[in-house]
Amino acid sequence: MFTGIVQTRGAVRHLESRNGDRRLEIDAPKLGDFRTGDSICVSGACLTAVARTPQGFLADVSRETLEHTTLGDLRPGAAVNLELSLTPETVLGGHLVTGHVDGVAELLSQEEDARSQRLRLRVPDGLERYVASKGSICVDGVSLTVNEVDGREFGVNIIPHTAEATTLGEARPGTRFNLEVDLIARYVERLLRARETGP
Repeated sequence: MFTGIVQTRGAVRHLESRNGDRRLEIDAPKLGDFRTGDSICVSGACLTAVARTPQGFLADVSRETLEHTTLGDLRPGAAVNLELSLTPETVLGGHLVTGHVDGVAELLSQEEDARSQRLRLRVPDGLERYVASKGSICVDGVSLTVNEVDGREFGVNIIPHTAEATTLGEARPGTRFNLEVDLIARYVERLLRARETGP
C-alpha cells in the first residue's frame, strides 16, 4: 500500500528480457532504506525489489504488467516516480494507493495556469465511472485531485513542486500514464453489484 506521494525520481539503468517478461534495473540513490522483497511503487505500478544494487534495485515485471501498464515502454535513461510502501509511521498525505494499475490514460492537453499546469487526460473506456470531480486519482504514482470530469476526460492541476519532484512536469500531449482509480470507488461498486445480484 502507498500514498501517492512520490519520494524521489529514479532512472532506468538497464532492461533485460527474460523468457517473455522483463527485469528492470533502476537507479534510485535517494530512495531511502528498503530491503530485498520490499514493495516499491514505480510510476504507479507496485513492483518487488528482488535485489539491491549499489545505486538502486532490480525488479521483475510480469507479462501481465508489461501488457497493461506503461512499464513495457521504458527504455534506459527513462525517469520513473518512486515511493516505498507505507509503514505505521508514514504520514498519509495523499490517498490510499495499491499500485495495481487499472489502465493507461493519455494526456490530451497541457496549459499553464498561473504557476501551475492544467493537464487534461482521457481514460480507457469503462474507467470513467470511477473518476469523480474533487475525488482522488493516482497518475503515474502521483496522488492528484480531479478538477472536473467530462465523459472519459478529466482535468488535474500540477503545482510547481509536483512538476519538479515527479515526471509529470515533463509530460506532453500524447504521453501515456499509469492510472489507478480510487480504491473506495472500486469496492463500493462491487458491493452494490453483489447486493443487486444477490448471494
